[in-house]
Amino acid sequence: MLASLSPQSARINPPQIVTEPPLLRAHGIVRRYGRRIAVDDVSLDVYAGEVVGIVGESGSGKSTLLRVLNLEETPEAGSYRLRAAPKLYETDLLSLGRFEKRTVQIHHIGVVYQNPHLGLRMRFSSSGNVAERLLIAGERSFAALREAARESLSASEFPIARMDDPPRVLSGGMQQRVQLAKALALKPALLLLDEPTTGLDVSIQALVLDTLKRLQRERRLAIVLVSHDLGVIRTLADRVMVMRDGHVVESGLTDQILDDPQHPYTQQLVHAKL
Repeated sequence: MLASLSPQSARINPPQIVTEPPLLRAHGIVRRYGRRIAVDDVSLDVYAGEVVGIVGESGSGKSTLLRVLNLEETPEAGSYRLRAAPKLYETDLLSLGRFEKRTVQIHHIGVVYQNPHLGLRMRFSSSGNVAERLLIAGERSFAALREAARESLSASEFPIARMDDPPRVLSGGMQQRVQLAKALALKPALLLLDEPTTGLDVSIQALVLDTLKRLQRERRLAIVLVSHDLGVIRTLADRVMVMRDGHVVESGLTDQILDDPQHPYTQQLVHAKL
C-alpha cells in the first residue's frame, strides 16, 4: 500500500534495489514568483536508465520544476547535482555562474519542448538545427557537423531525405523528431521532456513514444517527463510523482500510482482520464 506524501520535503522514492547513486539529485527546490510559490520544497532522484514522470494540472509547478532542472531558472532554495561527468556530481549546479550553467546545459542536458518553436530555428534546415548544438560545443568541421547531424537525425527516425528541409514545412511529429535529434546530438546523460506528444495525432504519438523508448533503452538515458496525458506516463515512466500547487502529494511506481491512487487529488486525476 502506498502512503500519500507530505508536501514537506516530499521525495519520490527510488526502487528497492539500487546498485549506483542517482544520476540526478535535486533536493528542497523552492521557486517563487512574487508571493506565489510555484515549487515548494520538492526533491527528486533519477537514476541512469530510468524515466520519472511528473503529472498535475496546469499551475501545479511541474513545468517550473523542469525549467529549474534545465538550469533555465534559479530557485530561491534547494540544491541540484548531476552525476554526468567527473567532479560534476560534487558541484551544486544552482551555484554556478551563467556561463558554467550554459556549458552544463549544452553537454549534459537535452530538452524537448511541447512547442517546437522554443527548441528549433524554424527557418534553418533540420540538419542545421542539429549541427547548431554541435557547433556551440566546439565542432568546426563542416563535414563532421553534417555527418553527426545525419547520425542523430537517423537515430531519431527522421527521414534523412528531408534533412535539409526547414522545420516550418514539416509535420508536428517530424518537428519533434528534429528536436529529439538536436537534444541528443551530444549524447547527454539527462533528457527533459515537456509534453512532447501534445497536439500530435494518436498514430504519430505512438511512433514518437516508440522512438523515445528505444533511445532511452539503448543509451540508458535518465529522463524526466512532464505530461498531462496519463497514457503517455504509463507508456514511458518507471515512476511518477503527482504535483499540486507546487507540492508533491503522491509518488511511487507508475502502475501502483495509476492503478491504486491513494491521495484524493491523484484519484481525481486518474478518474478524470477514465
